[in-house]
Amino acid sequence: MTLLPWFLFILLILALLFLDLGVFHKQNKVISAKEALLWTMFWVALALLFNVFIFYAYSRNWLGIGLGEYALKSGKDAALKFFTGYIIEKSLSLDNIFVIAMIFSYFKLEGKYQHRVLFWGILGALILRGVMILAGTALIQTFSWMIYVFGGFLILTAGKMLFSGDEEIDPEKNLLIRVARKIFPVSPNFEGEKFFTVLDDGRKAITPMFLVLLIVESTDVLFAVDSIPAIFAVTTDPFIVFTSNVFAILGLRSLYFALAAMIGMFHYLKISLVFVLAYVGVKMILSHHYPVPTGLSLGIIAVALGAGVAASLLFKQKEAAPDAEN
Repeated sequence: MTLLPWFLFILLILALLFLDLGVFHKQNKVISAKEALLWTMFWVALALLFNVFIFYAYSRNWLGIGLGEYALKSGKDAALKFFTGYIIEKSLSLDNIFVIAMIFSYFKLEGKYQHRVLFWGILGALILRGVMILAGTALIQTFSWMIYVFGGFLILTAGKMLFSGDEEIDPEKNLLIRVARKIFPVSPNFEGEKFFTVLDDGRKAITPMFLVLLIVESTDVLFAVDSIPAIFAVTTDPFIVFTSNVFAILGLRSLYFALAAMIGMFHYLKISLVFVLAYVGVKMILSHHYPVPTGLSLGIIAVALGAGVAASLLFKQKEAAPDAEN
């Protein structure tokens, strides 16, 4: 595959991000749940539309897509793997939403500035994930046994997630925050949407809003360490891995605002995410000897997530029933 598809895709993403912040969200405001749901549906529809492009591009080798040594050769297979990778990344991103909510709550960041932090945070995440995906692809293509390492890591991560409690956010333990405070002074208060400011004594300083951005970026890297190996269980085609990951991340901001008021309802979703990570880890380890069809994997993941959501809602209804009687 030539570099042209990569260049055009990155150009498309930059244009979408420019329209998002420069046109539709130019003014700082609180994002309503209704608006967030509409934006969420827009990003999902855009991902599905791009998946149609994936089908035809791989079927007809548009722009040289599907011609590389490690590229998928079937349009149907490519589209199915893109969609599966998208679902895996989207589902694992749900856990990230809980952490982002805790970060915003800890710093008491006003709702009207949250979109700006998420925008720049996700822009940085796209760059970092691109580097990680290229590095991961190179490792797997050079050392085939790395697939077992990634699979084992996902299983260990699932176990850690299962037995870990709800940890409090402590910025003082974040390495980036400690380094930033040693390099720059920090202003005592938020200054609107500014990441940088000038103190009364003339020194340049960073604002608490920049600290929020640093924590969001660093936590996303930690989540990417889990989610990117999970997508490698679906395919090692770097274009499919990168594009599915990007589209899942693009909708994370609107999904956050859509779910922010409801995240306390999904008590059992964490168990579903643990199952997904463990299943994908086992799938990676068995991939060379007992490959699981992508369609079957997609069904298993969808059932696991659906069961977590259904159990959470049922639990909520049973919990609310005694309160109503009282």
